[in-house]
Amino acid sequence: MKLNLLWMATAIIASSFLIGCEKEYKISEPGNLVPKTVDQDLSLPAISINGTRLHSETFGDPANPMLVFLHGGPGGDYRNGLNVKQLANDGYYVVFYDQRGSGLSKRHDKNSYSIQLVLDDLTAVIKHYRTSANQKVFLFGHSWGAMVAAAYINSYPTGVNGAIFAEAGGFSKKLLDEYSEASRKLSLFSEPTNDVLYPDQFLTGNENDHEILDYKFAVSTSFSYAQGNDEGIEGPSPFWRVGAVALNSFGKISEDDGFDFTPKLNKYVPKVLFLYGELNKSYGLTFAQKEAKYFTNSEIVKVANTGHEMIHFKWINVYPPVLTYLNSLK
Repeated sequence: MKLNLLWMATAIIASSFLIGCEKEYKISEPGNLVPKTVDQDLSLPAISINGTRLHSETFGDPANPMLVFLHGGPGGDYRNGLNVKQLANDGYYVVFYDQRGSGLSKRHDKNSYSIQLVLDDLTAVIKHYRTSANQKVFLFGHSWGAMVAAAYINSYPTGVNGAIFAEAGGFSKKLLDEYSEASRKLSLFSEPTNDVLYPDQFLTGNENDHEILDYKFAVSTSFSYAQGNDEGIEGPSPFWRVGAVALNSFGKISEDDGFDFTPKLNKYVPKVLFLYGELNKSYGLTFAQKEAKYFTNSEIVKVANTGHEMIHFKWINVYPPVLTYLNSLK
């Protein structure tokens, strides 16, 4: 009920115009409801790859081993993962990017998305920033980003030199459903989530009207960190902008086609690292073990005094095991 009231209030507040003291602002114009994307604001750091333009920045010496951070979502951005840039001081070339249609990256039509396209984008990002053929590449995925890391390794077992999985939502549709049920919240891939994100009467009939849909999703996510939430999320973490159409598209893919990123994970030779937050009742050691079993060589580490958003809220506890792991493969 509280969520329904919030959406109703948002619909009332966000009418066809935002009214200023002396000027009217159309909510459909870039920058009025949500921040502009990189194709709308050319001052933002960005790269052009694989037919799109991605919000992206790097830290550290480009000749050092590369660490690519994969943010949560789908539709999130890397802002709440920026603590990872500390690893640039430890001899790593840290790469951040907002995935296609997410964060401040360029928006696309809802029918253009696919898992393979996400993997192709990651390949293109690595190629763009890689400075030599023998430069080692590591993936650091959080939540949905950890699922992307698993999908990438499953498709390209020799493509990267190591991977860190911080509470992946599930390496298969079955595991994702288990996690969503355990967390007692709206799953990012669930039909109820898509229903509340896309009611026909909400502000617009255009399902690709990105500014309005992104704004709507942003104001309706406070339930995830409500007091006593099962994922142990301490409070709101920073973000630039969510990609509601990307989220909806991957939700449809999940429901219509399902997914399984596990069949070839046992062919991956390097050791991988799994992280789980002590306060996340929905994930925990048991779920980490379910995902780690697909690899032949893995380590599981509990991150104390934090939940799902461990990278933002308790980086001080995440940093030591991550650095130890990376240095062991460096």
